[in-house]
Amino acid sequence: MAIANLKDVYHDQLQDLYSACKQSMEVTTELGRAAKNDELQRALNDAVQGIAEGMEKVAELCNDHGIDPNGEHCKGMEGLVKEARAHGLDDSITDADARDAMIITQYQRMAHYAIAGYGCLRAFANRLGLDGDGAVLSDCLDASYDGDRRMTDIATGGVNEAAA
Repeated sequence: MAIANLKDVYHDQLQDLYSACKQSMEVTTELGRAAKNDELQRALNDAVQGIAEGMEKVAELCNDHGIDPNGEHCKGMEGLVKEARAHGLDDSITDADARDAMIITQYQRMAHYAIAGYGCLRAFANRLGLDGDGAVLSDCLDASYDGDRRMTDIATGGVNEAAA
């Protein structure tokens, strides 16, 4: 797609974020299965549901604009997913508590990517006068922030201490 204006940027980034969510959902499921801490497992399972809801909303926005949500492949998330698998699921981590700390680290890196994506898209939508889109994206952004804060609480509430 040729990018000639902010609307083109917006469409491109909607597709990119859809791809990012799709990729992160799969590895987040894997991270949830690998986690030892029960609270972390629940948080990751909830995160998978949240990612799926975000994907659905982004797909609806794409459809509203007449673009295919699958029109882009997010290379940035591809790298983060590769890192999550290499560092969060690698068999060379022999301590389950240390693995949980690493899982949180890898998940939060992916979450921060989503936060940046939703935040930029919301700003684009608002600039373009797409107030309905902006509201949807704001909800997705808030949900991503909530998931990130939950992981921080889990890490500081015991996982990091157990890993130390």
